[in-house]
Amino acid sequence: MIKLRKNIATMPGYVPGYQPEDPAAYIKLNTNENSYPPSPKVIEAIIAEAGEGLKRYPEPASRAAREAAAKLYGFPPEWVIMANGSDEVLNNLIRAFADDGDEIAFVYPSYSYYGTLAEIQGAQVKTFGLTDDWKIKDFPHIYEGRIFFLTNPNAPLGFTFSQTYVEELAGRVSGMLVIDETYADFAGTTSLELVHKYDNVVVTRSFSKSYSLAGMRLGLAIARPQVIAALDKIRDHYNLDRLAQAAAVAALGDQEYLRETVKKIRETRQWFTEQLEKIGYTVIPSHGNYVFATPPDRNGERVYQGLFDRKILVRHFADPNLGHGLRISIGTREEMEKTIAALADIG
Repeated sequence: MIKLRKNIATMPGYVPGYQPEDPAAYIKLNTNENSYPPSPKVIEAIIAEAGEGLKRYPEPASRAAREAAAKLYGFPPEWVIMANGSDEVLNNLIRAFADDGDEIAFVYPSYSYYGTLAEIQGAQVKTFGLTDDWKIKDFPHIYEGRIFFLTNPNAPLGFTFSQTYVEELAGRVSGMLVIDETYADFAGTTSLELVHKYDNVVVTRSFSKSYSLAGMRLGLAIARPQVIAALDKIRDHYNLDRLAQAAAVAALGDQEYLRETVKKIRETRQWFTEQLEKIGYTVIPSHGNYVFATPPDRNGERVYQGLFDRKILVRHFADPNLGHGLRISIGTREEMEKTIAALADIG
């Protein structure tokens, strides 16, 4: 008889955004992917690596990528770890700091996968809501759980916690404060300086969004060397393949291309927000590569279906606290013009 661990048998699995069999048939704005291609230097680096070297294992510590990230962000390399997507780091942080039955917490709504990862490890989950002015509701003077995850900018809503407030939280979390900066490049703000100031702060980053590398599964974390050393013990010994390591180094080295892409997305985000408001939508000011928009009748499911019928994919959440709206990724200007025309037609 198959005997699963009880928490695995009873937990619901994480449900990612819909991935169509033929993405080219859709305007795909449902998973916050970047509609622009990665830097040409990334493509060149991958092609150059895709040769004889593939018969050998990759460098186990992803040393060149760590050094590139360390140089860019202003840290020694031993403060940086590379990961097979930022999800690997999030998972390993729970494995490193939370025993079976220990509590981890995060803001609701934010990245629900934190909860899934905690349940896999047997940790307990606590969530905190939000006030009307985007503060954490009923947050204790000192949070005693093992890890508190803070998505900044928030996904799916798009707002950003101020750095003053984030630093206040660093002093109110007795365990680890993990600041998930998946969308920070679009916001132009970061909590990286807090890693220097507080030994319980970890900042995670993703290459999936701003660097257009969702298909490579690349992420990183910056923390004190003791934390990085613990994560090194846990990660798979060859967690990044040769192509991913080459892509990471090239992407981090082409900041000019990153700035150009981010600028286009920010400008399109502003234009799209204005157009949504003209047709009666309520839009939360966003600092990510997406907006959370609510139609006049607050029926997000109706509009989602109308867009789906027109081959436009956006994200609708079944959660009753989010079902009134839609999270819409910011694509190219042409894609967003077609989307706003479809929304106007749907009414």
